[in-house]
Amino acid sequence: MRELVTWSPFKSLGSLRRDMDGLFNRFFSDWERDLSPWFRPTDGDYLPVESYVDGNTLIVKADLPGVDPKEVQVSVEGNQLTIKGERKARQEHQQGDYFQQEVCSGAFARTITLPEGVNADEVKARYHDGVLEISMPAPASVASKKVPIEIAGEERKQIAA
Repeated sequence: MRELVTWSPFKSLGSLRRDMDGLFNRFFSDWERDLSPWFRPTDGDYLPVESYVDGNTLIVKADLPGVDPKEVQVSVEGNQLTIKGERKARQEHQQGDYFQQEVCSGAFARTITLPEGVNADEVKARYHDGVLEISMPAPASVASKKVPIEIAGEERKQIAA
């Protein structure tokens, strides 16, 4: 006997997107894709990053597996941090069709606005195990502060950290 399963149209959206991406990738040539604004977020020129404050240090991390760190440039101009580089295309499989090809190659760049007060001379960059970590002293404006929560009907309590 078969079980009844609740159907959700949202479960199929991921595979639909991959199928449509594959269709467009086969339909459009590289030069058409480079000129089209619809393909920008998935092209190799987009670099996802994470940034956070750890104590008194502002940290920006970017995953760059397979990228030669000598091909990466980090610069600070005013309060703009820019990471540029290029992921070289690998030609491991020259024959046959791919089942999936999700690793992008090509030039990438990302500019992040830093908080006011960051000193460009104190920015340091380190590359280890495919991760670029950029650190700098955090300005006082981004220091975290614990805010007590007042609960109606109770006396105010400070939670110890």
